[in-house]
Amino acid sequence: MRQINYGTRARLGLILPSGNQLAEPQLAALMPSGVSMHTTRLALTGSSQHELMRMADSVEEAASLLRDAEPDLILFHCTAVSSFSEALEAQLVRRIESSGGRRATTTAQALIASLTAVEARRIVMLSPYCDEVNAREATFFRSAGFDICAVAGFGFRGVADMMAITPERWKEFAVDHRDPSADAYVISCTATRSLEAIHDLEAILGRPVITSNSAAFWHAMALMGIDDPISGAGQLLMQPLRSAR
Repeated sequence: MRQINYGTRARLGLILPSGNQLAEPQLAALMPSGVSMHTTRLALTGSSQHELMRMADSVEEAASLLRDAEPDLILFHCTAVSSFSEALEAQLVRRIESSGGRRATTTAQALIASLTAVEARRIVMLSPYCDEVNAREATFFRSAGFDICAVAGFGFRGVADMMAITPERWKEFAVDHRDPSADAYVISCTATRSLEAIHDLEAILGRPVITSNSAAFWHAMALMGIDDPISGAGQLLMQPLRSAR
């Protein structure tokens, strides 16, 4: 039996969309010894504005449940919701911290911190999303000071289709949208099998490749004071974690 991570060093509270089957296995594969993950879910299986806002409406209940597990940090882990607008993202953090009694962050904050850590200003943004969601997220990045070289999505609205995209297909998609002027590539969405593609893509593209899950992991570890570098999942995870604070 593998060693059990009981959270002797840190505990991460996670708020996930209900249909997401991929974020937890990926984060668990990255977790250093002594760091545990404690998850609750809110209803979300699609990407319409109504569905995204319905998930945001219920964060107090989720944060209150996580509070009982005494996490060191609560991560709201949905890219489409947390990047919906700057105002909503800030509101989510305040509401979670109020109900959960712990420091909170979001996937959108993690992506901004991660891009800053690798000194990227010009980015290619890739996603499984439809154009409507992509446009909002691109606006969010621009408002944070980043230049968008290109935006491309698979056009999916349902989480099952998003999760079905293979790592090989993500590699092909990123290479198809290669831009030599980009400082970094972002693969957005926590429900994608893109973490496994990072290593090969960085070798091909010659640039940092950051996914929603790699960014969230790196940022959360930094905020909890966990400094362990993680090999094999891209340049970001070899950065000094505390530089994200």
